[in-house]
Amino acid sequence: MTTCLFLSFHSDAEAFPAVGEIAKLEAMLRATPQLQKALIHTASNAEDPYVKDRSPPQLVLQLYFAEIDDLEAALARQGHLRTLASRDEFPGLASANVHQQVMMVRTFAVPEPEFRHAPGAPHCTYLVSYEGEAEDINAWLGHYLDKHTTHMARFPGIRELEVYTRLDWVSALPWPRVNFMQRNKVAFDSAEALTQALHSPVRHEMRADYKTFPPFTGPNNHFAMATHVIRPASDPSS
Repeated sequence: MTTCLFLSFHSDAEAFPAVGEIAKLEAMLRATPQLQKALIHTASNAEDPYVKDRSPPQLVLQLYFAEIDDLEAALARQGHLRTLASRDEFPGLASANVHQQVMMVRTFAVPEPEFRHAPGAPHCTYLVSYEGEAEDINAWLGHYLDKHTTHMARFPGIRELEVYTRLDWVSALPWPRVNFMQRNKVAFDSAEALTQALHSPVRHEMRADYKTFPPFTGPNNHFAMATHVIRPASDPSS
């Protein structure tokens, strides 16, 4: 069962995240024991005909581990990821407003999963969060995982599709936890490719399906992000 730690950062600093701190962050993540991969998301822009969500986090980290035990070891009091909250090591990150959540990763197949952007360039990710509660979580997940994802997988140009559902976890990081009901990620070659997909007939089909969702409460946010993939130093593809 693949697990993923989400860390979302908001800061009032003018230049956040700082380029030097991101470079240091990448090096630290590559050395994280048992890390499968890390995604570093920074704010981007895309046009969605249905939603106009504001104030995206300036930085979101997604850290993937094969097992919850490996993730919790990295989050322990003496774990590798405790450095993220150190004002000596990462003053900008440690001074930001941060929330954390660990979730289970559900991966869905897409027709053409190979990215086609320029080498070294970021791809574009649409991060979606359902932050409240379903009246019936079984009915909610049954509809979303069985039906709504079939629409999402038909987005033109989609390269990745993941849905994240809740877990309990142990963490020594000092930041507040959130308990979002669900998150999603769809990924594209570029912000332009994401915008084209959001203006395709598939987006209208998804909106029609949205109106049939089982009842739920809370906000539903959508953020376009520029995404860099970081792999551990032991990975031959890194």
